[in-house]
Amino acid sequence: MASGRTAMRSRSNWPKLPVSPYGVSKLSGEYYLRALGALRGFEGVAMRYANVFGPRQDPKSEAGVVSIFVSRLLAGQKLTVFGDGRQTRDYVFVKDVARANVLATTVALPATGEFDAPAFNIATSIQRNVLDLAQSVGQVMGMRPELEFAPPRPGELFRSALDVSKAKAILGWAPEWKFDDGLRQLVEWFRKEAR
Repeated sequence: MASGRTAMRSRSNWPKLPVSPYGVSKLSGEYYLRALGALRGFEGVAMRYANVFGPRQDPKSEAGVVSIFVSRLLAGQKLTVFGDGRQTRDYVFVKDVARANVLATTVALPATGEFDAPAFNIATSIQRNVLDLAQSVGQVMGMRPELEFAPPRPGELFRSALDVSKAKAILGWAPEWKFDDGLRQLVEWFRKEAR
């Protein structure tokens, strides 16, 4: 949720100036968490995920371009790329996310009173553009994707990757899954579901 249209290696304590309704909803959720925690006397942790992908992800939702690409290739359809396809995202495998969630329940949170103290970026810190993503999905599936281009979406960030140094230092967490290994698990799941 960095300002402007570029968020590269975003730190958890950067200014919060969301440029989309989605970003606003994520930030408002954190404010609700803090308010409820203060009212009810509990400690809440905000896990700020990059683009999560993995088995059981719904390819019909707006989120989850990895699952959307896999399901479209399995159906013999073209892959839609918005804009020129050079916009980047940070893709993190769901098993790494699950492990981060468990670790977040086991540590004492920093008691600084700062808004970002109990917030952690969960990501890989690696940028992958949409064109490279389409090629990776095709390679893992043994298919050659056909792309169709659509106009860019208003308010879309051009570059995005999250800094996970705080999660490493406090939670003892770092991503373990390589993108292609997670992608293989996702493809295998989709193929089983298609049978």
